Amino acid sequence: MPDRALVLTGGLLGTVFAKTAHGLVRGPSRFPLMGVIDRAHEGQDAGEVMDHIARGVPVYASVASALAHTPERVTHSVVGVATVGGRLPDALISGLVASARAGLTIVNGLHHLLSDDAVLCALAKAYGARLVDIRKPRPAATLRCWTGEVCSVPALRVAVLGMDCAIGKRTTCMMLREACRAVGLRAEMIYTGQTGWLQGLRHGFLFDATLNDFVSGELEGAILRCSEDTRPDVILMEGQSGLRNPAGPAGSELILSGDAHGVVMQHAPMRTHYEDLEAAGCRLPQIAEEVELVRLLGSEVWAVSLFTRGMAGGQARAAQQALEDELNIPVVCPLEEGVSRIVQLIQQRL
Repeated sequence: MPDRALVLTGGLLGTVFAKTAHGLVRGPSRFPLMGVIDRAHEGQDAGEVMDHIARGVPVYASVASALAHTPERVTHSVVGVATVGGRLPDALISGLVASARAGLTIVNGLHHLLSDDAVLCALAKAYGARLVDIRKPRPAATLRCWTGEVCSVPALRVAVLGMDCAIGKRTTCMMLREACRAVGLRAEMIYTGQTGWLQGLRHGFLFDATLNDFVSGELEGAILRCSEDTRPDVILMEGQSGLRNPAGPAGSELILSGDAHGVVMQHAPMRTHYEDLEAAGCRLPQIAEEVELVRLLGSEVWAVSLFTRGMAGGQARAAQQALEDELNIPVVCPLEEGVSRIVQLIQQRL
């Protein structure tokens, strides 16, 4: 029997902090989804809460309600939020306790490790539940250093970077993979966050759960394994955070250590400051500066992809056209129009 899961979002389903849940609801998902637990949106379709597209995933107020209304056997409960610092929101605790009491396997991608929580450990032991912390750091002895072998990988390598975190990098990366495959390209994706693993992607590692000295080596190792296993035409690499985010810079490794031939830059026109750093006055740089920074790091921004949350259709189209005029490269709105224009660029460079 397949493993089936509920996703816990604790009232955050309609926010960017539920991006893990959003990815699983859009699919694919390692575990077939039976429902989302989010009292604030009880009775709705999870897809409609996210982006007004029904996806057949019901929202329940509690784990008990979901189990009572789901005819198939549920085996897993997945933490569906990605919070600043990977902290566990208080609103999720009741769902975690109920999941443990139901004997479910609880899969957690936060830095807050459930296996360090004495209460949850005791409940898991008493009710036969399992606690799986996928962001638990691996010991240094199991990690690899960078060797430069990646430079000999024949596949075209494209990094999907972002101006900031929680801006749609993984979603665009997944859409590019599927769009490349639709035109006959052998395309694979290197995941670098917990959601990619939860979506069942084969190659990757958890960037921010890896000792810093080994990030470049683990990225290279994932690319090498992907190349050997699948012989892809193109390898898409999921970025994390932003090149100049002071709270968690990431991305230069994909250009330097992943030897990226090109970059797709994810941008949120409505965002003026780094996410959750507004009070610190940390303003986002101009996208033209970021394009130049990528050039100085040794790669090239081929296209821009827009995160249009909070924008009306007219606003998005205006921002799209203005950026195309300014940067003289394609700018796409992936959720509204797809990513075929970027796929054409990839085809031209193969």
